[in-house]
Amino acid sequence: MKQLIIKAINNKKLVSFNYKEDARVVEPYCYGVTFKGAEALRAFQVSGYSASQMPGWKLFHLSNISSLHLLEDEFITPRHDYKRGDKGMKIIYSEL
Repeated sequence: MKQLIIKAINNKKLVSFNYKEDARVVEPYCYGVTFKGAEALRAFQVSGYSASQMPGWKLFHLSNISSLHLLEDEFITPRHDYKRGDKGMKIIYSEL
């Protein structure tokens, strides 16, 4: 899963996955480790279930992700409000 997330970030490909059993589609931007020690993906969710505002920025813990798939769809231009060096990550493995 980790290598697939890195590939998606590097190639600006959307990914789909189940998060706590609910389907999501996201633009992946940053993959790393939070200050609490959890591996996580910072992404902009474009479709699927959400208990909060949608579309929007979300932090997904990898421990809650299943059935991750790289999609053919691309996002060419990063979102205007995206900033490198995610402040929620202690370690960053990959980012746009």
